[in-house]
Amino acid sequence: MTRIRVALVDDQALFRAGIRMLIESQPDLEFVGEAGDGAAGVALAASTAVDVILMDIRMPVLDGIAATEAIVAAAAAPSGPPRVLVLTTFDLDESAARAIRAGASGFVLKDAEPEFLLASIRTVHAGNAVIAASATRELLEHFAARAPQPAAPASFETLTPREGEIFVLAAKGLSNTEIAAREFLSEATVKTHISRILGKLGLRDRVQLVVFAFEHRLVD
Repeated sequence: MTRIRVALVDDQALFRAGIRMLIESQPDLEFVGEAGDGAAGVALAASTAVDVILMDIRMPVLDGIAATEAIVAAAAAPSGPPRVLVLTTFDLDESAARAIRAGASGFVLKDAEPEFLLASIRTVHAGNAVIAASATRELLEHFAARAPQPAAPASFETLTPREGEIFVLAAKGLSNTEIAAREFLSEATVKTHISRILGKLGLRDRVQLVVFAFEHRLVD
């Protein structure tokens, strides 16, 4: 079994120790490194083979948003950059949405249940995004409400009617399984549609799709 390589970037040593113990307790996960600030996190990502990085936002030297952007931009691996899973608190403002725009694949609240964090790591490693939590929608709605309403880019008009329907459902947080059941399609077909939608819109994953939809007021 190939284990998922996980790294952690957070400025609280006690929190890092707890997360490290949690990761090391899982047979399918491997803890490969940690850093105490964003700059050290960027260096860690450059020097270590890592699949998923757990990233705090508010840190000294370099914050998690800038670190995420640097990691995603610098990645040279054929498989692309490591997935970044942002760790945040419930009362954070639009910073988590900014981190997602910088390339993060989702975010998890720091007080989430350990099982949810572990499931989130596996979810983003599989190429999906952690967008189901109600806090995510609330945060994105808050972010969109504070931003001007830009017109949808021309690329959105290239979606077929069917792709447009699936775009809206995905933007509302429905999984491939839920979309397939609702639209009477196979999950493989839904996955193909999602892949084409992301390609046409120049988006990296489903979290960026949600941000795109809320920024351009494409969902209610």
